[in-house]
Amino acid sequence: MSSIKTAFVGLGVMGFPMAGHLAAAGHSVRVYNRTSSRAREWLARFGDVAGATDMAATPREAAGSAEVVFLCVGNDDDVRSVVYGDSGVLAGMSAGSVLVDHTTASADLARELESACAAKGVGFLDAPVSGGQAGAENGQLTIMVGGSSQTFQIAEPVMACYAKSVRRLGDAGAGQLTKMVNQICIAGVLQGLAEALHFAEQAGLDIADVVDVISKGAAQSWQMENRYKTMAAGDFEFGFAVNWMRKDLDITLRTGRTLSARLPLTALVDQFYADVQAYGGGRWDTSSLIERLRRT
Repeated sequence: MSSIKTAFVGLGVMGFPMAGHLAAAGHSVRVYNRTSSRAREWLARFGDVAGATDMAATPREAAGSAEVVFLCVGNDDDVRSVVYGDSGVLAGMSAGSVLVDHTTASADLARELESACAAKGVGFLDAPVSGGQAGAENGQLTIMVGGSSQTFQIAEPVMACYAKSVRRLGDAGAGQLTKMVNQICIAGVLQGLAEALHFAEQAGLDIADVVDVISKGAAQSWQMENRYKTMAAGDFEFGFAVNWMRKDLDITLRTGRTLSARLPLTALVDQFYADVQAYGGGRWDTSSLIERLRRT
């Protein structure tokens, strides 16, 4: 597609490479990060890429003249802090532009933002991602999108710069609800994998041999293929942090209660993650559930 003007707000472990892919695809990118040194680091890395432009002092400045504005921050409150107010992105956006929120947040916030954007003639998409840091760096994210089909058609080709799959699931909030389904699955799979590997360890089996066999059958999963070696080695200093998973599961469990959806396993695994946090593992990868079994 032809080059467009974009802004990217939030240069964490996900947003940093995602914004880089936009620049590499030839789009102009003006970045903003609460910690300005991170934005300067991004410019030092991508400043010579064809699409890179500069950094902004405020979210509003970043969004000025942008056709599509991307957000990737921490939680609902963080999103509101960069969207609203005199220095927020909405104050700088023009009618006809599009706001895409890649933050994993609540479906209620997505609907709130769609309403606020509509009042300014701005399109909105809630578009949480899955694939972790490696997926962001390799441009292989899965993006779950909520919003109007017309707005999706505008933004989808741009998001494709850092994704292997971009799918609209319904109206505003549908992307966030789908991400909750994703996190429910991951929590359950990781607990099962942790117990399986712990059992194999206690039985004196060779972990690599065991996984080589069972990964050829119905037990296979992405988590098994990509995490069993580091779980066996007790290496958790990478990937998606427990603190962020607990944030996501809190949103999921609260939403489940409003929907009368029963999530007993999700609630149990959330408490297991609380135990990992108590061990000082809040920044560990989510596969660290096995460490809890080794310590109890």
